[in-house]
Amino acid sequence: MSEGTIAVEVSGLPQARAAMTARVRRQAWFVTACGCVLLWTCLIQLLAYGRLWQSWNPARFFLVLRDDVAGVGSSSAPPPLTPPSPGLQSRNYTSNGYLKLSCNGGLNQMRAAICDMVMVARLLNLTLVVPELDKNSFWADPSNFDDIFDVRYFIKSLKDEVRIIKKLPNSINRNASSQFFMMRPVSWSDEKYYIQQILPLFNKFNVIHFNKTDARLANNLAFELQKLRCRVNYHALKFSPQIMTLGNKLVQILRGKGSFVTLHLRYEMDMLAFSGCTHDCSEKEAEELKRLRYAYPWWREKEINSTAKRLQGLCPLTPEETTLILKALGFDKDTVIYIASGEIYGGEKRLSVLRAEFPNLVKKEMLLNSEDLQQFQNHSSKMAALDYMVSLASDTFIPTYDGNMAKVVEGHRRYLGFQKTILLDRRKLVKLLDMHNNKTLPWDEFASSVKQVVNGSLGQPICRKVLINKPKEEDYFYANPHECLTNAKECLNVPYQSNSSR
Repeated sequence: MSEGTIAVEVSGLPQARAAMTARVRRQAWFVTACGCVLLWTCLIQLLAYGRLWQSWNPARFFLVLRDDVAGVGSSSAPPPLTPPSPGLQSRNYTSNGYLKLSCNGGLNQMRAAICDMVMVARLLNLTLVVPELDKNSFWADPSNFDDIFDVRYFIKSLKDEVRIIKKLPNSINRNASSQFFMMRPVSWSDEKYYIQQILPLFNKFNVIHFNKTDARLANNLAFELQKLRCRVNYHALKFSPQIMTLGNKLVQILRGKGSFVTLHLRYEMDMLAFSGCTHDCSEKEAEELKRLRYAYPWWREKEINSTAKRLQGLCPLTPEETTLILKALGFDKDTVIYIASGEIYGGEKRLSVLRAEFPNLVKKEMLLNSEDLQQFQNHSSKMAALDYMVSLASDTFIPTYDGNMAKVVEGHRRYLGFQKTILLDRRKLVKLLDMHNNKTLPWDEFASSVKQVVNGSLGQPICRKVLINKPKEEDYFYANPHECLTNAKECLNVPYQSNSSR
């Protein structure tokens, strides 16, 4: 080989090495890119698998398997529906279906039911349709949800918890029986009932319609579920702008008079007819109330012993009885008392004794002009909403009967800082009233005894007690939602009780 040839080969080495280096770099880049693509693909698969794992519910699997073995399901069973997450944390979910509601009862019965059903929708990953309000009850109020509550605020304020829509989408065929199922949930049911009995129904139906919603949820649930009920009740359910404006005006008028007491005098015709309480009523009035009770088939109890029921503390106090109790508690003639109620049975005549002792007795009809109340006439829920606002704002709240409004207001006032609420133990008080009226208990002793009965029942912090297997008799969640109050931690380890707190 010549020197010239050797020189050429030596001079070509740098170019060859450069080409080889570039080729190696391209190969390395290609391998790296493929590795990244593979890595991202694996990561996405892992995330998808993780979501499926989170939605796995062994109980749900066995429900489907049980149906297949029994021949109920088909061989191609639908995939398990997404169950609730125990801590109510993540809201990246696919809706399992639509929950439609027809509420029943008065304003506060419906209010509590709405809170309960939002919780159910949240628990089962359902899309909630804005509830329908009762238009067929004794009050025959034609109001819709948005007439009473701020519907936009309701939907917006809960969007991180549950999807709420104003109406079902047009794609849902209302005439297809396979898509709709109407039912009444079992009363006082807990989470297990809704997970095990209601959730599986959405494998067959797109929409479940609850046509009764009162007391369909237990008083005692998991802590986080209770917190959600409170969030709905005390934050999401804001009254409509019309009600808020007039309610605030009413409160300002009362505040202009100084401190005031709200007396929830539950002495209306429907209450007396339903309860069968006719103490101090004439024979004509007692017969009228009985006829009304028989006129409503869903008021199941017809023949009622009024005397026995009153002695059991199951009757609202009469205006005359209330007068004596207020005097015994130390309220004087200058006390401004706002009556929160519908039309008192017997009208002004029945209020004469109460008004004689407390001349500053007022009602919304006395404080607002007729123009203000014109749009509220014949709308009992709107009227009740005004009373609700005044009851929350008052210095003292005194219910004469522990109905739905009394209980819900009591709980709301606890939530707002344990505002003073005087709870009357009617079973004990009627005995004292009878002894005083029979002149066997002098006034001083009567007044002292009344104060002793009331002392300790002023809406102060107290743990809600529970009666196992007696939900109707135990403390009502909305009267004392202790999980949402400042004393919540103190109540976490309180054992179940065998007797009621009242």
